Amino acid sequence: MARAPLRVLLLGGTGEARRLALALTEVGGFDVVYSLAGRVREPQVPPSCRVRIGGFGGPAGLAEQLRSERINALVDATHPFAARMSASAATAAAATGVPLLVLRRPGWQAQPGDDWRRVPSLPAAADLIDRFVPSQRGPSRCGAADDPTPRVFLTTGRSDLALFAGLHRPWFLARCVEAPTGALPPRLRVILDRGPFDVAGETELLRRHAIDVLVTKDSGGAMTAAKLAAARDLGLPVVMVDRPSIPSGFPVVSDIGPATHWLIGLASPGRIESHDGPQAGPAAASWRSTLS
Repeated sequence: MARAPLRVLLLGGTGEARRLALALTEVGGFDVVYSLAGRVREPQVPPSCRVRIGGFGGPAGLAEQLRSERINALVDATHPFAARMSASAATAAAATGVPLLVLRRPGWQAQPGDDWRRVPSLPAAADLIDRFVPSQRGPSRCGAADDPTPRVFLTTGRSDLALFAGLHRPWFLARCVEAPTGALPPRLRVILDRGPFDVAGETELLRRHAIDVLVTKDSGGAMTAAKLAAARDLGLPVVMVDRPSIPSGFPVVSDIGPATHWLIGLASPGRIESHDGPQAGPAAASWRSTLS
């Protein structure tokens, strides 16, 4: 009798999640549900799996979803700053016994010539920008050398703009995938665009808008890293918001190769054999050490 496919709930919304979904389709033997928060109206979704859009209602709702759908494995491949979703995944996995894997791309690393100011949170970034004084030698300021107004390139996402709404002195250029709503900084220009971006284009953008400082999250990845190289080339400071911590007690990988290997290990004969949910005994107890 053919072995039933392993049911995987993949918490997505990142390039790594999409690539993992496609890789599992190529391997075969997986029934993947690709879950999205629904914050983007036209998300990029893999065509090879079922798609679920919307929240779960917190950890309890996610736990109920794992039980009702008889999910055998949970993969958290959300954005590195989706801290609430990651916490819900950890709580739900612990409550149900469903194996959880965290897939996180590596963060960015400063290179020679970078001028990064690391901060622990977005409110800390807003506080720093409120006190920021532009350099009179900034190569992008051109004729604005006598203007004390900080000109800020803000790339933290549309949902975080409200944290800067109380700042009246800086001028902001914000780049978003979709138009922002809610409270916004009073001196703001929004450009709508989606990566990947290149260094030449980012350099031209910084020069054209006479940017003094870049504010970004440590999201990692190549798709939006060009702005960092452009800031480095222009000698501009970067306010880099550190990532929230990952819930402890679960395996973490940084690429789809180890993630695929982990799931193949769970799907192997004698570990999880049906859609009846995670099995009791040694098979379920050993999932944490699959990557060891």
